[in-house]
Amino acid sequence: MNIISDSPLKRDGQLPAQHFTAVIAAPFGAMGIRTEAGLVYELVYLPPSFHEKDATDALAERAVKQIGRYLEQPDFRFDLPLAPLGTVFQHKVWKTIAAIPRGEVLTYGQVAKLIGSAPRAVGQACGANWFPLVIPCHRVTAAGGIGGFSHHDEADGFHLRVKRWLLEHEGVAGL
Repeated sequence: MNIISDSPLKRDGQLPAQHFTAVIAAPFGAMGIRTEAGLVYELVYLPPSFHEKDATDALAERAVKQIGRYLEQPDFRFDLPLAPLGTVFQHKVWKTIAAIPRGEVLTYGQVAKLIGSAPRAVGQACGANWFPLVIPCHRVTAAGGIGGFSHHDEADGFHLRVKRWLLEHEGVAGL
């Protein structure tokens, strides 16, 4: 999960619902959306314990609709104004990831080779992605399997279940 350093965390490490301008239910749990000043600042995979929250602004409503469309049709293309977050290197990785077609995956090593970097650095940039789904970091896997996701790698953990669901939703089997 992406968390801004000044986010109001509860003791259990979970973001409170008021952190988000909208929360949409998803087959794997929920998606938190945070907008500010006409930009999307964060999309977060949330466990099922989060309840839906109506959008508090027009951009959050637009994001809710677009995420809903993606959850119905994996070929949907997002069109949201994203906040200029991340480093130059992260943007290089994210641009490469955004070019991976639905139904396909690249390994961390393949992405690293494309941009002249190292697989571990690519994995770190994937985990730092503020805009999952829009920048489909779930399409990057380890050479020997699914790899980690959002800086998590517990085999039966929430985040890897989300990654598996997303890949299956997009037609990638066997990971």
